[in-house]
Amino acid sequence: MKTIDELLSEGVAGKRVFVRADLNVPLDGTAITDDGRIRAVLPTVKALADAGARVVVASHLGRPKGAPDPAFSLAPAATRLGELLGADVAFATDTVGESASSTVAELADGQVAVVENLRFNAGETSKDDAERGAFADQLAALADVYVGDGFGAVHRKHASVFDLPARLPHYAGYLIATEVGVLRKLTDDVKRPYVVALGGAKVSDKLAVIDQLLGKADRILIGGGMAYTFLKAKGYEIGSSLVQEDQIPVVQEYLERAEKSGVELVLPVDTLVADEFPDMKAKTPGNPENVAADAIPAGKMGLDIGPETRKLYASKLADAATVFWNGPMGVFEHPDYAEGTKAVAQALLDSPGFTVVGGGDSAAAVRTLGFDEQAFGHISTGGGASLEYLEGKTLPGLAALED
Repeated sequence: MKTIDELLSEGVAGKRVFVRADLNVPLDGTAITDDGRIRAVLPTVKALADAGARVVVASHLGRPKGAPDPAFSLAPAATRLGELLGADVAFATDTVGESASSTVAELADGQVAVVENLRFNAGETSKDDAERGAFADQLAALADVYVGDGFGAVHRKHASVFDLPARLPHYAGYLIATEVGVLRKLTDDVKRPYVVALGGAKVSDKLAVIDQLLGKADRILIGGGMAYTFLKAKGYEIGSSLVQEDQIPVVQEYLERAEKSGVELVLPVDTLVADEFPDMKAKTPGNPENVAADAIPAGKMGLDIGPETRKLYASKLADAATVFWNGPMGVFEHPDYAEGTKAVAQALLDSPGFTVVGGGDSAAAVRTLGFDEQAFGHISTGGGASLEYLEGKTLPGLAALED
């Protein structure tokens, strides 16, 4: 895999460089609530612009249905990118149409443009190779060189991620190079004890990675909504907590495998419960009650790990040489149910080992809860991509960058 440093050494002045970024930022109307993904691609964009390239940045945002939708416009991301660069960033109101063509044609050396949301075009996400390829041909007409730096999308077989690199000289940007280097530390030469903390709502989202980790990790800590399926699988009363009944047999098998293989699979010992899911807009008090994790009262739902579990998980992370965390421990967006996620984040900071926050809601929680991002070993920009890499899958966007 060639990197951007090799491209820069070859010279890029005057060349049109297509940067596939991940600007899929959360929006409240047109206001960006977390610009972490934009900041993550800054080193690549700035290095290219400083070297005299004519930089064309492209990304998806949200899940529009293959047609323009103002709610998913990249205009706010383009504005924020310009603010962070300290330079004007042009914005094309389409992706491969007249606006994109003229905007790119008018770029001078060292200037940057953002084209509109790639997913406004059906060819970007099409499962038909020919339709996807045709769109990739249109994108290729905008550039001389391709730089892949949207790690959060590399697990997608999309036109701008998979098909376009085959049509242009291609290189990995700084972000992708960093992400791959970090993930190799979690798979190839892991320092032990290796502890994994997994949370989030659905156990089904994590089954494949748990399957792989049962042969690699020393300890796996389970929290979030997915924990209640594990508790139910052990025969515990879970009240009205979130549960995936169809996954219970698989979870039971994993519990047995963990015991036989000597992997510590650690479940909550207490949990915060309430009568109903909290009001996330008003943030009204949820009146949480702490109960034993094996005896949740009927009609009560679990919403966060309890204080004893926080202490337990912190102790299991205290001596870790390598830590991977993906998924919050509770409904961290509500102040009544944020303490579990805070405790795990703090335990990562206190750990002497190499700590990786696996993107998605975990990365959002770090920023939302006020932690110093620089204090962690690495915060990934791609939760889904990180998990699929750890599952051992071939990621289309990475495969496309290999020579």
